[in-house]
Amino acid sequence: MSLLKLLRARSLVAHRQLGNVAKSKYDFDLIVLGGGSGGLACAKEAVDHGARVLCFDYVKPTPVGTKWGIGGTCVNVGCIPKKLMHQASLLGEAVHEAVAYGWNVNDQNIKPDWQKLVKSVQNHIKSINWVTRVDLRDRKVEYVNSKGAFLDDHAIEFLPKGGRRTKVTSKYIVVAVGGRPRYPDIPGAKEFGITSDDIFSYDKEPGRTLVVGAGYVGLECACFLKGLGYDPTVMVRSIVLRGFDRQMSNLLASMMTERDINFLHTCVPDSVERQTDGRLLVKYHNTMTQAESSDVFDTVLWAIGRKGLIEDLNLPAAGVRTQNDKIVVDASEATNVPHIFAVGDIIHGRPELTPVAILAGRLLARRLFAGSDERMDYSDVATTVFTPLEYSCVGMSEEQAIETHGVDNIEVLHGYYKPTEFFIPQKSVRYCYLKAVAEINGDQKILGLHYMGPVAGEVIQGFAAALKSGLTLKTLRNTVGIHPTTAEEFTRLSITKRSGRDPTPASCCS
Repeated sequence: MSLLKLLRARSLVAHRQLGNVAKSKYDFDLIVLGGGSGGLACAKEAVDHGARVLCFDYVKPTPVGTKWGIGGTCVNVGCIPKKLMHQASLLGEAVHEAVAYGWNVNDQNIKPDWQKLVKSVQNHIKSINWVTRVDLRDRKVEYVNSKGAFLDDHAIEFLPKGGRRTKVTSKYIVVAVGGRPRYPDIPGAKEFGITSDDIFSYDKEPGRTLVVGAGYVGLECACFLKGLGYDPTVMVRSIVLRGFDRQMSNLLASMMTERDINFLHTCVPDSVERQTDGRLLVKYHNTMTQAESSDVFDTVLWAIGRKGLIEDLNLPAAGVRTQNDKIVVDASEATNVPHIFAVGDIIHGRPELTPVAILAGRLLARRLFAGSDERMDYSDVATTVFTPLEYSCVGMSEEQAIETHGVDNIEVLHGYYKPTEFFIPQKSVRYCYLKAVAEINGDQKILGLHYMGPVAGEVIQGFAAALKSGLTLKTLRNTVGIHPTTAEEFTRLSITKRSGRDPTPASCCS
């Protein structure tokens, strides 16, 4: 039996088991291109509502040969391995802090085993890949490990392993192929550099590493490498954390500098060459002074942004409109071709975050197959930068609030604080800071919350729900905090920026 006949047969059996035996002129009700977070969420939700679903997933190896299993960026080369590396870095700090707390720890020769760490991380990822495959099988989502491309607006062509080109059709098609890191157009970039697609399975110690790019990916990688005992340098073309609150971004960069992470400001690379000793010679120049420089590194990691994976989809065959290597969609994730949709990082102008893709995919499937009319709300999405002191935010930055409402119509309350757990090991509290950006009138609706400190993601998650529910400063001030926690500090905000008063607390309990 051909693969196509097998897929059709399985689909029909699953359809009958769900009690839906209506005939269709298409092979499937839904084809999903992309087995990442958004695509899988959409596929599984659609099946739950009786749809016949086929999901394609294919990973093109990186220039240095890295590839991975089903699950997309988040599972394989994004959120999950990043958080594990981040945790490994924090544990290194915790070992030394334990001595101050009375633990008898011989901290003279404590250092990480890079190969062991990478193996542990990869073993966990492979377990997720396996669970994902089993879940798709159990849910009766047909899965093909192949690259699908449009033949027309209802047909997808693919080449199965060891087979011949096959065509399948579907009533609806969802593009959820995500994106991949960009490489600079300079000599040696792809030959000798790596990206976040490679670092979490890198088979050798990174050593002295040049991280090119100061977005959240670059800063997170630099910080966990520093925490693991390596020597990162961050090359910044313009500003740190573009798109985030400027004050918080600069505070985070200062925190990194205090931890001896070097920054090369207003610099861009010109070339990468491998020396006879195997190390990498990087030539670069300062964009302000035009001064040329060079330095030698063991690893060069590109973190200069991501691009949508549209080049292999043959979107012109379906007539789908794109912009800046992303797909243009409306408020319902529909492209200009009404029965073709897109979710996740492939969408132009939307937050590139895993939970966004997951919720958007689920809501889309419910609209297509369960009669729902609920749409994804892309506003006030919380996010976290996993640096040693994490930075988390939800809602507007101070700059966005000023631009939207005017400087005279907003109030910013802020304060430094002292985490109790920092006292005994005498950790720096210089960068433990938070602020609330609010309307100045009435009950003062909160427009944005910003927090830099321990477990920032856990702190902001609850406040994110409150903000989406219309949180005001009046409500926040009347909320009793949990003492002694750092999240409590939001309920204690009382000093406005416009007052000019010192936002540094005198004690932790007053």
